Amino acid sequence: MTINDNNITFGHSPDADDAFMFFAMEEKIVEIPGYSISHHMEDIESLNVLAATGKLPVTAISAARYPDVAEHYRIMSCGSSIGRNYGPMVVSVDPMTEADLEGKTVAVPGRFTTSWLLFQIFGPKNCTPLFVDFDDVGPAVTEGRADVGILLHEGQILYEKLGFHGIMSLGEKWHEATGLPIPLGVDLVSRHIGEELAQTIADASLASINYARANEDDALKYALGFGRGIDPADGKKFVRMYVNEDTVDMGQEGRSALEKLFSMAVERGVLAELPELDIIQAN
Repeated sequence: MTINDNNITFGHSPDADDAFMFFAMEEKIVEIPGYSISHHMEDIESLNVLAATGKLPVTAISAARYPDVAEHYRIMSCGSSIGRNYGPMVVSVDPMTEADLEGKTVAVPGRFTTSWLLFQIFGPKNCTPLFVDFDDVGPAVTEGRADVGILLHEGQILYEKLGFHGIMSLGEKWHEATGLPIPLGVDLVSRHIGEELAQTIADASLASINYARANEDDALKYALGFGRGIDPADGKKFVRMYVNEDTVDMGQEGRSALEKLFSMAVERGVLAELPELDIIQAN
């Protein structure tokens, strides 16, 4: 891929946590010398699909998607969405147990999402996926197109307010099985733009995250504009869940978690072989 007109495009989803991280770039508080910065915003599954083309120089993706796009991208040590004993929620309209999931149709927010990979690891093998846009998961369940659904983003903490019953927390399942943080999303930088520029981008991304955390009120005010009507208290809780110390630097635990995710996928027969992790350390 090439950088056009000295402009670097960052791909990310229009969610409060992503907006929080890129607030300082959007406000030109953090810049990349010699380049302008633009933002390409799409839901995470659309970014997963786009990443296969290698078109964007920088992009967020679901961690589960990395083996498919590793030829184009390296993982940045910063910017990851990593939870500790929490993550996507499997929900239903009527109360269910995990045993009741057998044979059910599951509304899934994307074929390449980490949530679907986790469900394939921890859920029954005989469920039927119904792949829908992430904001159509809830309606798919309430309208009866699916028996259960996997909620991402704010839905993880708002599902009861939305009238759903929690069946299984994939984050808790992961933690019980591994004791590791759960790697849901990662930020990538193209391996085709040169080492120096890739490092500069990683460093700028880290600077933007650190600025937002140090100036939380200002960054939250901007970020909640992407919160899909979430109230400020819930929005703040959600952002803090996914912009944390692990976002600043995934560290060895984050690397181990990615390795474990992919090895479990291989064991389950979902992934053919283990990818080589290529991580650029932001400073």
